[in-house]
Amino acid sequence: MQRYFGTVVRGIRTPIVKKGDNLVEIVTQSVISALESENIKMRDKDVIAVTESLVARAQGNYATIEQIAEDIKAKFKGDIGLVFPILSRNRFSIILKAFALTGKKLHLLLSYPSDEVGNHLMDRSLLYKNKINPYSDVMEESDYRRIFGEEVKHRFTGIDYVKLYKEISPNCEVHFSNDPTTILNYTKDVMVCSVHTRKFVEMELKDAGANLVYGLDDLLTKSVDGSGYNEEFGVLGSNMAGENYVKLFPRDGDSFVEALQKNLIEYSGKQVEVMIYGDGAFKDPVGQIWELADPVVSPAHTKGLVGTPHELKIKYIADTELANLDTKEAENILKEKISSKDMKDQQASLGTTPRRITDLLGSLSDLTSGSGDKGTPVVYIQGYFDNYASE
Repeated sequence: MQRYFGTVVRGIRTPIVKKGDNLVEIVTQSVISALESENIKMRDKDVIAVTESLVARAQGNYATIEQIAEDIKAKFKGDIGLVFPILSRNRFSIILKAFALTGKKLHLLLSYPSDEVGNHLMDRSLLYKNKINPYSDVMEESDYRRIFGEEVKHRFTGIDYVKLYKEISPNCEVHFSNDPTTILNYTKDVMVCSVHTRKFVEMELKDAGANLVYGLDDLLTKSVDGSGYNEEFGVLGSNMAGENYVKLFPRDGDSFVEALQKNLIEYSGKQVEVMIYGDGAFKDPVGQIWELADPVVSPAHTKGLVGTPHELKIKYIADTELANLDTKEAENILKEKISSKDMKDQQASLGTTPRRITDLLGSLSDLTSGSGDKGTPVVYIQGYFDNYASE
């Protein structure tokens, strides 16, 4: 029978998950109940994606700002330079609270005109009009206010982030530069706060003579005073969970996805795949904000999701080889080409960017579940690995 649907994505509602809950069983039963309520049958290569926040909550992977501050004090004895944090109430502001608790002098170095993920600090046109070169010029906070005004609000959140960060940490000086080594003019002990550029920035600082260089992924890599932790990512990927504590990125994800996969294979008899997902890897075309503030899209996934897609570009083939054929003949030739596809044909695969499968599925899942009140922290994906030749 001919298949008329390709990829189908469904958000699945679950009960409210709390610390200590058996999340494998909760997700298993939620998926089964959802499928049976709509008489949906599992197929091989179906994907179940679970949001990272659900996993972290069930694990109880939380930390207070006091616990984070203890780890900071154990690493730094003097002034601290904070390099290239993202502009975020949900992400960095709560971490800055922990730094402020240490009582140490802080120097905050912000990249401009935007942070790493595209949040803008200023109107780019004013940089041009004032002949400021972001590749070389260093600004102090007084320069920033003189040129851009006493209140510079983010276009979406309405927050003046420089003002917010100064309110959180009054003992903080703010500087603006796109050269991370600028911080060494103020202190030699540095915490790199960027997400995706952190390793390169750390290397630059060490080569330039920094004394101490840590990243946010070096904080809470083990429990401090009973806190949660993440051995690989530290406080990267954390979110504000209250006024004075954070939810960390989940740990031990491999055991979770494998246990959930085992349950669902036993139920269905099909080779289903499972992943944990966080932020999607996509960019907002209006605000120019790159969504991915987590260190990775998927911190854990089953082995069947490793790799990149190998696809032919149907519209290219349809416009060239199949342009003068009748519909039936064109369909048969296209299905044959896909079934026996040769990925060495560079023209036929032109424009199929080789992104990781988990990045694509994680972005799809994040867009499906959203970050608001949809209440579907589990996403069920069917047909993602199908193609035009699939029957």
